[in-house]
Amino acid sequence: MNKWKGKSKGTVLGYRIFVWCIRNIGIRSSYFVLYFVAAYYTIFQKKSNQYILYYFQKRLNLGYWKAKRSIFKSYFTFGQVLIDKTAISAGLREKYTYEFDGIENLRNLLAAKKGGVLISAHIGNFEVAEHFFADIDFDCQINLVTTDQEVTVIKEYLESVSVKKSNIKFIYVKEDMSHIFEINQALSNNELICFTGDRYFEGSKFLEADLLGKSAKFPAGPFLIASRLGVPVVYVYVMKEKNLHYHLYARVAQNIKNRDSQGLLQSYVQNLETMIKKYPLQWFNYFDFWDDID
Repeated sequence: MNKWKGKSKGTVLGYRIFVWCIRNIGIRSSYFVLYFVAAYYTIFQKKSNQYILYYFQKRLNLGYWKAKRSIFKSYFTFGQVLIDKTAISAGLREKYTYEFDGIENLRNLLAAKKGGVLISAHIGNFEVAEHFFADIDFDCQINLVTTDQEVTVIKEYLESVSVKKSNIKFIYVKEDMSHIFEINQALSNNELICFTGDRYFEGSKFLEADLLGKSAKFPAGPFLIASRLGVPVVYVYVMKEKNLHYHLYARVAQNIKNRDSQGLLQSYVQNLETMIKKYPLQWFNYFDFWDDID
C-alpha cells in the first residue's frame, strides 16, 4: 500500500523552474508549462493515478472517462497552486485578488484573547493565507504544528527567494511531547495554532471516521490536542478560483464538548467533505487514503 510518509513529493529543481518561468514569462504563461508536467504525471505516475482514479470514480461517483480526465486536471491544478504559492512568496501578491468568507470568526477568536486552533487540510493553498491576512489587519502569530519529516530544502529555497520573511513559526512534533508546552505557551500569548487534519503516517496514532461514504484514518494528534485546550476551533481553507482569485473560508467548530476528540473529528470531516465536493480537483492526497486498493 502506498502510504503517506510524512513528507510531500517535490524537488528544489522543480521550484527553480517555476521561479524562472514566473520571473521571465509571467504567471499565466507559466501555467502553460503545466500542460506538459501534468501530462507526464498522468502517463507515468501509475500508482498515484490508481489512487486518484479511485477517489474520483468510487468516492465522488464520476463516470470512468470523466474520472480519467480529472486525473490530469488534478495534477494541473496542483501545479497552478504551487506556482501561485511561489509567485506570492516572491513578491507578486498584488497580481492576485481574494475574498474572505467568515473572517469575522477569526477576528472574534482573537478578540477573546485566549488564542485559538485552526485546522486545515491538504486542500487548496492554505500556505498563502498569511500573505492575505495583512490586508485585514490580522496582526497575529500563526504557529504551524508539523513533523520533522515535512521540513525540506524546498522550504529553505522558497524562503531564499521570498521578498518578505514568512510570519509562520513551526512547532515540531517530538516524541518526548515537549511540543505540548510550546503550544500552551503560544496560546497564552494569544497566538494561533494550526494543524492539518487529513494525513497521518504509519506508526502514529489515528482516529477513524467516514469521509465520502467510507471509513478512513486521520491523525489523532490535532483532534486530541484541540479538544482538550479549551479554546475556539476554526476550520480554515484557502481555495483557488478563476483568474488568479483566492477564496478564504473560516468556519467555527460548533457544539464540541471538552475532551471529545471523536466529536471534533466528525465535525471536521463533515466540513472538509463540503469543501471537497465544492472543489474536487483541489484535494491533493495522492496516496491510498481509504486503505481500499491492493
